Amino acid sequence: MNNRSFFFQGDALLLPQDIPDSQIYSGLSPDLSNNFINPEIFNISAIDENVHEMINVVSILPETPLQDNWKKIPVRQLLAASAAGNFNIDRIIRACHIVQWRSESRFCGTCGAKNDFIYGETHCLCPVCGRMEFPRICPAVIVLITDDRNRILLAHNKRFKTKVYSHISGFNEAGESLEKTVAREIREEINIEVCNIVYFKSQAWPFPNSLMLGFKAHYLSGTIKPDGIEIEDAAWFEKDNLPELPGHGSLSRVLIDSWLAGN
Repeated sequence: MNNRSFFFQGDALLLPQDIPDSQIYSGLSPDLSNNFINPEIFNISAIDENVHEMINVVSILPETPLQDNWKKIPVRQLLAASAAGNFNIDRIIRACHIVQWRSESRFCGTCGAKNDFIYGETHCLCPVCGRMEFPRICPAVIVLITDDRNRILLAHNKRFKTKVYSHISGFNEAGESLEKTVAREIREEINIEVCNIVYFKSQAWPFPNSLMLGFKAHYLSGTIKPDGIEIEDAAWFEKDNLPELPGHGSLSRVLIDSWLAGN
């Protein structure tokens, strides 16, 4: 892996048009950076079982036009493919997060000086005031809600580009426990109360800087009323009448599949 690099433009992976699918997840020759003007090339430490390895990254500015023999694949799209083919994209996810953080953290938030990025590390240091900055990670909850009839509550968010229905989700606020975030987001967005809130699992979600924390909860009281701001429709569904669902590879789909399996 050390002599291979991942190429990014924002949250999309850059690849030659003719690359075989089998090589998408293994990186490219770093020499291909010569195809681009002023690429940012850096290394970050791996955090998987090969902790002493480095992840090599080539970041291309958003405004840089791609040559005809290159293509971009949104990292979100790779999640579904990796789930179906058992490809490990943890390093791609990590690199994607760091690429976007570095782009947004070029200058010190305290004094405005240009930050120095530390080789092989995932933090930057202001050479003037000494402020150290680490990648921003924003915790967000996503909740599987069921009722006494073992129905699942799914909602359509106005931001969804398709007719997909998914779970209620939202960001954790300062001074708030994750369980309180779950209850508040559900109350604010669909006007019901829940109980038996339990943690399920998490997923790194670098779009651009989230950590999704999956929970399960049980309906307690109230009548479903979408807030009309984020949620435009919400309803109970049974296993034989499900709407269009999120793609495989996302934590939202993992939660649904868990419910379908009776867990």
